[in-house]
Amino acid sequence: GHTLKTVIPGMEALVGNVIERMCLDKGYRGHNAPPDYKFRVFISGQKRRVTPKIKRELRRRSAVEPVIGHLKSEHRMGRNYLWHRQGDATNAVLAAAGYNFRRLIRWLELLLRQILVQLIRRLQLLPS
Repeated sequence: GHTLKTVIPGMEALVGNVIERMCLDKGYRGHNAPPDYKFRVFISGQKRRVTPKIKRELRRRSAVEPVIGHLKSEHRMGRNYLWHRQGDATNAVLAAAGYNFRRLIRWLELLLRQILVQLIRRLQLLPS
């Protein structure tokens, strides 16, 4: 939780924009964000200064956490066997691609089942 002082300026330089707000987990309580960012850091479970929009963003962050855990456990993102930064980036992209590919296959399977059910129903309605 004490990495914000060094990470925030680096993130802004990388993105090229000023960070409006950060939604973090409870590990960042008592953060050491620079004074300019003190009122832009929101932690899950926080009650003060939380607007409905920020509440939605915090809930969205909570929805992403299980996906990250799923990627780590079932898509080999828990252990990276590739070297250096390029390997880290490649591992993340491949894990995300595998995750999306599985979702696509599952969606296609459901679509095929619906098509087959409709075909069977129509064949049963036709007289012999």
